[in-house]
Amino acid sequence: LCWHRKMPERGRRDQSDDYKSGDKRYTHNRDYSGYDAEERGTAGDRRAGENRQRDMTTASHRHEGTSRRHKSLSPGICQIAEVFVNLLIIICAGVPYSNDGGYRDLASLGGLYSYYYGGASAFTGADAKRVQELDRLFHELKRPPYVYAMAAGGIVMIYAFAMLGLGIFRVPFRCPPVLLVEAVLSFLIGLGYIPGIAIYFVKLKEIYDNPICKEREQMYRSKGHQGFDCKYNGADIAEGLFGVLGVAVFIFGAVLAIRAFRSVRELKKQRTNEDDHF
Repeated sequence: LCWHRKMPERGRRDQSDDYKSGDKRYTHNRDYSGYDAEERGTAGDRRAGENRQRDMTTASHRHEGTSRRHKSLSPGICQIAEVFVNLLIIICAGVPYSNDGGYRDLASLGGLYSYYYGGASAFTGADAKRVQELDRLFHELKRPPYVYAMAAGGIVMIYAFAMLGLGIFRVPFRCPPVLLVEAVLSFLIGLGYIPGIAIYFVKLKEIYDNPICKEREQMYRSKGHQGFDCKYNGADIAEGLFGVLGVAVFIFGAVLAIRAFRSVRELKKQRTNEDDHF
């Protein structure tokens, strides 16, 4: 009986030992599972931070690239404006140059010409010949300033085309000092417009004050003809306005060229640092 009583106690001790060892294994496994979960959470946070940093870096590079692209496009737009300004200068000088405005004595042809173009407003005989002579002399007087304006506008327009072509072929990016040369030349051209405009209007004033122009004006006015006054016409005023616009455009182009030079230099420096890092 004593032996039979001790057997359940031993069984109970073994069972309690099994329970204790099971509790230890469960606690140990639970500790390791908690550690693994914490480690996975830390790794996930690290990856999320790296992704956010990568996104921010990509966005900043994209923003820098967009800003540099805008800076590189600005000189090209300014150069196109320079071309158009000088083209308008050439047109405004070419219109009065090509129009001699000479008097045509159609009334002397007789018939319907005498009916439509004759009368009190027509010059006849010696007056007609004198007016034609004055028209020829006046046209020769006004040629030099218009030729000067067309030549200057053509040369500057060729320069603007050359700078635009260099920008299209990315020469300033390969050789940034070209931008400094462009800035200096554009600034000098912009300043050169100021004495050019002054000389242009001084020469025109001398022509309009010439006795030939005054006599021509009086003869046309005596017959009631308008538009032959010795004063600045619309083409002359437009020429001056486009000249003033050229001053602003070329000086602004010089500023943009300097900004483009700084941008290209920073970009090249950044690429050099990245190459050294890799």
